[in-house]
Amino acid sequence: MREDAGVTDEDAPGGTPLVDEAMKKAAVAWVSVAGGPALALWCAPLEGALLVVSGPGEQAAPGLADATEAQVTLRGDHGGRIVTWPARVSRLQPGTEAWEVTAPLVAAKRLNAPGPTADLVARWAADGCAVNRLAPAGTPLAGTELPADAQTEPPRATPAVRATRKPFRLHRVRRR
Repeated sequence: MREDAGVTDEDAPGGTPLVDEAMKKAAVAWVSVAGGPALALWCAPLEGALLVVSGPGEQAAPGLADATEAQVTLRGDHGGRIVTWPARVSRLQPGTEAWEVTAPLVAAKRLNAPGPTADLVARWAADGCAVNRLAPAGTPLAGTELPADAQTEPPRATPAVRATRKPFRLHRVRRR
């Protein structure tokens, strides 16, 4: 990590290779704060963490601005869950060195931004938008574990049986 990024050693990535790789490709993350429902939030991966912007004129993320921890679920191209991991949440404050370095990078990655990047960052600071950094803070859930609010159920039993087909024969061989 760069020294001028405003990231301390305690903010260093603590994820697994799976979490790190999933974060690099993430554009949307499902974030749950304090056991609440998971919300789909736009995010930007940067230096081993996900950055999420919320507030006036941006996406709604109730409770995230004041949270210290959250649970993050990332999905793959096929739509299925890849990994769920606990995250340490830290809010970047306007005027700090971390804000000056990170906020423009996040603003540059925002799609359909109204106006130039510098104006967007200035609006975030003026309107009190929260730029939160979600860094891995523990081991991810195992592949078979799901969060309590996953709304999944095991497959139902079915009487349907796949019929086995008889092998195809071109001709019948007669034995004498």
